[in-house]
Amino acid sequence: METEELPDESADQPVDPQVSVRRPAGFVAGIIFGAFLGAGVALLLAPERGDKTRGRLRRRMHSLREDAREGIDRAGSLTREELRRGKRRFRAELARARERAEQALD
Repeated sequence: METEELPDESADQPVDPQVSVRRPAGFVAGIIFGAFLGAGVALLLAPERGDKTRGRLRRRMHSLREDAREGIDRAGSLTREELRRGKRRFRAELARARERAEQALD
């Protein structure tokens, strides 16, 4: 029995050397391996016991959270003030436009 060869479709298409085949599974595996490696190195090189480190981290996170809240409050206050100024400017400009329109109609 004779076998029939199928035409090679890839031979008709030009090969672009800039295009690379991406392998997402390999990338994800590399990320996971890097995370475990980093955690292991961190455990080996930690300067203090775990409970002291956790306490320090807890205090630092609390401080960062408070700083973030203060920043958000400041930003909110500044935004409200800027909106009030914009509203006053808009109303003043609207009043001037109304005056010009009335003068134009007279």
